[in-house]
Amino acid sequence: MREIILDTETTGLRPSEGHKVIEIAAIEVVDFIPTGKTYQQFINPKRDVPQISTDVHGLTYEFLMDKPAFQEIADSFVNFIGNDPIVAHNVDFDVGFLNHELRECGLPILKNKKIDTVTIAREKFPGQSVSLDALCKRLSIDNTQREKHSAVIDTELLAKVYIELLDARELSLDLDVTKKQSSSQTSFDISQIQNRDLPSRLTEDEKIAHAKFVETLGDNAIWKKIKNE
Repeated sequence: MREIILDTETTGLRPSEGHKVIEIAAIEVVDFIPTGKTYQQFINPKRDVPQISTDVHGLTYEFLMDKPAFQEIADSFVNFIGNDPIVAHNVDFDVGFLNHELRECGLPILKNKKIDTVTIAREKFPGQSVSLDALCKRLSIDNTQREKHSAVIDTELLAKVYIELLDARELSLDLDVTKKQSSSQTSFDISQIQNRDLPSRLTEDEKIAHAKFVETLGDNAIWKKIKNE
């Protein structure tokens, strides 16, 4: 299954107030493994960038003024996204801004399935902070490079958080199934189950990209645990 980990930076909080997208970053993930295919683009908003926003992401209009406008990059962005699910931290914010930009260009809006890591995190850690920094700390993911918001860095961190959140959620489901099985009268001989090595569907380049990604996850990452089993 192909999914897109996505993040944007903007001039403000609401497109209805004239605010614009100024950076897009996206990472392709297939079966929860980053393939190494990415998309990144700075965008000229054709308006000023308020200082309060620059303080968050560090982007200024002076830096963006020679970058392409959204309508110039819209096709390449949509082609990269395709029709696959979009994963983002507060996904309605990012997709809402992008759809506003697409409408202004007279283009079809994104109707992809949306997966919100904020919602997943709140289900897993009720009553606790679910900011990206807080989740990185809780899941032992190194975020020391994140001095300011950056769409590129945030998508890389979010890909790691998403994978770890799904592992944590699946573990809780496995424990629940184990409890139900232990309370039932049904039993079976696990030795009768044969292990089968299934052929990998990844190319050599994708395997190398995945190996590099795993090295950044820390010692407690699920993929390292699987590799060592």
